[in-house]
Amino acid sequence: MAMRIEDYALIGDTETAGLVGRDGSIDWLCLPRFDSGACFTALLGDDDHGRWSLRPAGDVHRVRRRYLPGTLVLETEFETEDGCVRVLDCMPPRDGLPDLARVVEGVRGRVPMRMRLVIRFDYGWIVPWVRRLDGLLAAVAGPDALYLRSPVETTGEGFATVADFTVSPGDRVPFVLAWQPSHLPAPAVGDGLRLLADTASWWREWSGRSTYAGERPEAVQRSLVTLKALTFAPTGGVVAAPTTSLPERIGGVRNWDYRYCWLRDASFTLSALLVAGFTDEARSWRDWLLRAAAGDPRSLQIMYGPAGEHRLPELELAWLPGYEQSAPVRIGNAACTQFQLDVFGEVFDAMHTAREAGIEPDRAAWSLQKRLLEYLETSWRRPDEGIWEVRGPRRHFTHSKVMAWVAVDRAVKAIERSGLDGPVERWRATRQAIHDEVCRRGYDGRAGTFVQHYGASRVDASLLMLPLVGFISPHDPRMKGTVAAVERELCTDGLVARYTPEPDVDGLPPGEGAFLACSFWLVDNYTKVGRVDEARRLFGRLLDLRNDVGLLAEEYDPAARRMVGNFPQAFSHVGLVNAADNLSRASGAATPDAPVTPPTRRG
Repeated sequence: MAMRIEDYALIGDTETAGLVGRDGSIDWLCLPRFDSGACFTALLGDDDHGRWSLRPAGDVHRVRRRYLPGTLVLETEFETEDGCVRVLDCMPPRDGLPDLARVVEGVRGRVPMRMRLVIRFDYGWIVPWVRRLDGLLAAVAGPDALYLRSPVETTGEGFATVADFTVSPGDRVPFVLAWQPSHLPAPAVGDGLRLLADTASWWREWSGRSTYAGERPEAVQRSLVTLKALTFAPTGGVVAAPTTSLPERIGGVRNWDYRYCWLRDASFTLSALLVAGFTDEARSWRDWLLRAAAGDPRSLQIMYGPAGEHRLPELELAWLPGYEQSAPVRIGNAACTQFQLDVFGEVFDAMHTAREAGIEPDRAAWSLQKRLLEYLETSWRRPDEGIWEVRGPRRHFTHSKVMAWVAVDRAVKAIERSGLDGPVERWRATRQAIHDEVCRRGYDGRAGTFVQHYGASRVDASLLMLPLVGFISPHDPRMKGTVAAVERELCTDGLVARYTPEPDVDGLPPGEGAFLACSFWLVDNYTKVGRVDEARRLFGRLLDLRNDVGLLAEEYDPAARRMVGNFPQAFSHVGLVNAADNLSRASGAATPDAPVTPPTRRG
């Protein structure tokens, strides 16, 4: 049986990523980039499609694991009847090609160990040709080659490579797996012990730059390290998650590929990075956003590849069974072709956040924004697929209209505060027109709440964003009624679902967990109206949902009491950082109708 999603930990080098299980297996490894074919594609636990297991040969009585403080170096300690052994895993940040280092350390007694390496390229489809080459084990298939270096003797066993060895106190046994294109000569594979030390040092130096001094610093630091790991360093893009097709409901069909960069995440991520003073990463993400959004405003997409790729065709991989038989397994994401009005607001808000934080403006950025706004001045009246990327008919989603208002509002502020040029009076009129329509058509006066879309009777968790982006005061009775409806209709055990699935809205069967980012938005709403004790209780509840190494998936299933969705999820960790910062600034109670200033305005 597959391990639970929360039984995994992340390793990565800010270009690639892998997931390491509590049992010592690496079951998901993307090489050479997030958006390329993976070398191990077990999708968490299917031994036939690739995995690298390194663990005691006998029964394990207890497992303890942690990240070395301030790093992405994972330490897993196994207690057995023979003694205790420690495995350290990392992917060294690099200038060239990727590698992965694993070091086995003897702690107590003599512990027999077993290594089993099953390599499958192209999402578990291709079995490589494996041979020995100049002291390395080489696995080659098509364009890909992997090389294993270790002092331990390995043998073939079926279509796997195995090794048996014993460690005693003080022993340190390294394994290094390196990738490169198969047409190149075998690489000089690095020394595992040196790679481990260098990786720990690199991460400590990076995390040591943090200026965050607010609540729950250990949780915030772990989330920031996770966000850094989800950065594609060559371009500055930040992927939503390093995985694909981990289900939003076990056994269900809501299995999406999240190894891409969503424009929606831009302003959230900028705020989170700036909370801790990481201006270089914020600037790089801003610059990625500008490059991705450049061109014809009509072709603006909601997501792009880590390097800015536009075409992300969605395919189903029928040969993979999926995590706990949750099929289909998908690569690519057809939602990239959807029209989602809210991304215009996210682009403008990200640019506004960067300007307010003192990040120097890009000379071409304002010209691009003006073209986008010219398009938006008429397009805001169109229905769209909305923030949740529904695969049903287009609607006039309330959140989408509010984010169109955000785009125009931030453009007006750019003129008022930064002296940029533009038809400010016309934009002020457009801003007011959007606001008036949302308050007229997106609000149900009888229910006393804003609604999911024009004419709907239900609320949507995205409505929690309205006060966070400055559209309405959190103290406004209409917003208080909306929060109360979210609590009543969408909360289970204190956790917030995105919406109530209806076939005529999202075109998919119902069933998913509570969305963790939305739950952090509720924390922010509580904070802004002075319900700080409730905010802290909910925030603490959310922190308790993290796994033993501080990571969060996209969702949590309160009934099954387990994580679901892709893992780890940037959106969840961004929500954690921003909520912690907002609580830190609360001083016991929120000030009514306080001015909205970045980064505290975002959830």
